[in-house]
Amino acid sequence: MNKAELVEALAQHYDGSKAEATRALNAVVQTITRSTVAGDKVAITGFGVFEKVDRPARMVRNPRTGERKEAPATSVPRFRAGTELKAYVAGQRELPALTVDAPTPAARPARTTARTTAPAAAPAAEAPAAVQEPLVTAADAPEASATKKAGKAAAAKTSDAKDTVTKSDAKKSDAKKSDAKKSDKKADAKKAAKKSDAKKSGKGGGKKK
Repeated sequence: MNKAELVEALAQHYDGSKAEATRALNAVVQTITRSTVAGDKVAITGFGVFEKVDRPARMVRNPRTGERKEAPATSVPRFRAGTELKAYVAGQRELPALTVDAPTPAARPARTTARTTAPAAAPAAEAPAAVQEPLVTAADAPEASATKKAGKAAAAKTSDAKDTVTKSDAKKSDAKKSDAKKSDKKADAKKAAKKSDAKKSGKGGGKKK
């Protein structure tokens, strides 16, 4: 497993975020490295211990040429595996189930917005006050409804009276038309009677001669 594969495995603990996993891995490696260089032991219970070991000067042999020479004193890092890690690798203990902790949302700092002082705006022209209708309270509701009913009844009576007047006017006009027709018929009858009388008088004069 290389570093990229290790980051992918760690990303499961960071809601799939490889960036968070990389940041966490780098932080752990850097902390262990700096502490080991400073000569401190980094002991992770059950996993192991990272420590710095000083080696004195000694004689070493080159395996290719067989030449022997003296190696200077140096310091080397050492990792000593913990008891649990040894037991897991040897198969003496079963690995525990992989637990993926849900990420806890970090507390977000309160946003501070800088307020800029802007010049005061010129007062807007006053709009004409709107005519407000009187509010009808719950106590006045029955009286208002009664007033509305009375108004509707008066309007209905007025419309009925108008209809009655219109009908009576229509009847009067019909009566006048019938009277006019009757007077015309009477006048025609009188004219006819006068014509017949004139004819009769004409005939009577002829006989006397």
